[in-house]
Amino acid sequence: MAATSIDTPTLESKVNELDINSTKPETNGKPEEDDNDDDEAEAEADGENGSAASSKKKKKKNNKKKKKKITSIDASYPDGVFPEGQWMEYPLEINTYRTTSEEKRYLDRQENNKWEDFRKGAEIHRRVRHKAQSSIRPGMAMTDIANLIEDSVRGYAAADHTLKAGIGFPTGLSLNHVAAHYTPNTGDKIVLGKDDIMKVDIGVHVNGRICDSAFTMTFNEEGKYDTIMTAVKEATYTGIKEAGIDVRLNDIGAAIEEVMESYEMEENGKVLPIKCIRNLNGHNIGDFIIHSGKSVPIIANGDMTKMEEGETFAIETFGSTGNGYVIPEGECSHYAMNTGVEHLKAPSERSKQLLQNIKDNFGTLPWCRRYLERTGEDKYLFALNQLVRNGIVEEYPPIADKRGSYTAQYEHTILLHPHKKEVVTKGDDY
Repeated sequence: MAATSIDTPTLESKVNELDINSTKPETNGKPEEDDNDDDEAEAEADGENGSAASSKKKKKKNNKKKKKKITSIDASYPDGVFPEGQWMEYPLEINTYRTTSEEKRYLDRQENNKWEDFRKGAEIHRRVRHKAQSSIRPGMAMTDIANLIEDSVRGYAAADHTLKAGIGFPTGLSLNHVAAHYTPNTGDKIVLGKDDIMKVDIGVHVNGRICDSAFTMTFNEEGKYDTIMTAVKEATYTGIKEAGIDVRLNDIGAAIEEVMESYEMEENGKVLPIKCIRNLNGHNIGDFIIHSGKSVPIIANGDMTKMEEGETFAIETFGSTGNGYVIPEGECSHYAMNTGVEHLKAPSERSKQLLQNIKDNFGTLPWCRRYLERTGEDKYLFALNQLVRNGIVEEYPPIADKRGSYTAQYEHTILLHPHKKEVVTKGDDY
């Protein structure tokens, strides 16, 4: 989930929907019920109607898809030991001793429970995105895509969006010039098109340890977006390689910028330089807090702050063929309760009730309107806007570059162990 460096004014509930050249969905997204038993009974009763009726029943049966139940990730790892991510040495020479230091390895073992929480979340993330990558196709409603991903997270975590384990933040499904923070609200009519470029940003948490990782999906058969996707992926890998204990944030941003902006793509005979989206950043991650204070730039910005031992970072980069700068656009869906606001009071009885529900279900984890509605909330928008205006809840509207441009994103979560860094969300896919 991207960290931004822009001011986002309060958005009222009724604003324009994102215009991304999409059409209305043809289905309501509800899974079909398995009525095989009824088909068999009908076929037996109507056997005298001949082979035509029998063939019709068989065809009907074959068209029904059984919904495969997702098994909890704990069932695959009953000993509670989950796969490790990709290990990498630290880049600075002053850190070379860490690899062989017995003391550093001892300190790392003291945090085993913490690391296993991240690894469990990362394994859930890998399985969920594999399911998403093999299932998402053009023509699907964005709401159906979000439900597919989020229900998979809930199933593998064996927790229905609780504070113990489950969804770490709303599923980002931003299309085309929209770079981040779009997820469908209830009633959204947008459908994925075959020429769309979609950023899929998925968050999984276990005991508040959030795994934040994102990738980009396209379906253009001519490879239209291959270059921008390669540029962003390589820029992200560069950021991961450069990151480490005592590394200055500016140096990471400078390395990312150099790689990203060495690429350009061509469209209709026109060369389009690929730019870093300079006001989007990676970030460090705290327990139950997705943006925990430090921002990892994707350009050289002069920030001499250093990464420190024991910290967790989301290294993410965004490339664009537009201005390389994003601003709020469209109806807001993402929200999170601010920290350090205990002294602020809800301005009305309804907003007080809503705030308590937010605390009980999400704490300081980000959430979206659909998640509120799953808790039973109804007619809550006025109270929600009150909480936003009073600084108790922060809103994160979709952020977009200029219309007609293309944006892409890749992201991984890294753990700065005392002796090495671990790219915990790394998989075979990216």
